[in-house]
Amino acid sequence: MGTSDDSIHENVFPAKRHLALVQLVHTRGQMTVNDLSSHFGVSLDTLRRDLDLLASQGLLERTRGGAIAMDNLVNQDSTFIQRMSTRVPAKKRIARAASHLIRDGETLLLNGGSTTRLFAIELGSRRNLTIVTNSLTLPPTLLVESVRDVYLLGGKYRGDAQVTIGPVSFVSIGSITVDCAVIGIGGITVKEGLTTTLLEEAPMILAMIDAARRTIVLADASKLGRRAFAQVAPLERIGILVTDEKPPNDLVHALKEARVELIIAAEA
Repeated sequence: MGTSDDSIHENVFPAKRHLALVQLVHTRGQMTVNDLSSHFGVSLDTLRRDLDLLASQGLLERTRGGAIAMDNLVNQDSTFIQRMSTRVPAKKRIARAASHLIRDGETLLLNGGSTTRLFAIELGSRRNLTIVTNSLTLPPTLLVESVRDVYLLGGKYRGDAQVTIGPVSFVSIGSITVDCAVIGIGGITVKEGLTTTLLEEAPMILAMIDAARRTIVLADASKLGRRAFAQVAPLERIGILVTDEKPPNDLVHALKEARVELIIAAEA
């Protein structure tokens, strides 16, 4: 019995089809199951299985009747484990460059995130630091000889991000003053400024900025020019942006206008 063209598409070249499928959805932004099935010459059932698999791998977002490119979802959040495994070399360069801005004896406010966690690891050469954070994964990374005290902010526990969020706290952020807030964000744009993927997290990050004498924002290139779901603060509220690539020209100009120091931790 001969093999049909449909079975060749479905059974012989699945990896190649998956790659082309992801690229097509990202190019178009959004596509239906029917359109994708017709484009690739496979059955609807096969196409649905493809989309379910690719969605489980975080390569696209499954919707009713189709799929949407991840980049098109302004409110899309990812798990902490996923974020820790993406753009790691760039985040490490950012973390290392930012750690050089910290002096012995300073008090720091750090929000939860993959880049701020790497930043905490880079603080090993500092001494007598006081850390206040809402991240549950950060304290174990801190070296005993580097830190004098660590304070955890209370609130609602979010397991996928390993942080606490919300207004509930055993110590009010508004009642303390720190030398520096080191903030990881979901996106940074000219119009919206700093944005985050969680609505409840936005006022908490803003409170951290308000409590600090200076603010350092850590953002890899994927966050530059990207708008996340909830607005945190305008560019004027930050002092230093540490990233791994030059931002888009309009953002560079806006940062200069807002008197934000730009540090690019490029590859050596």
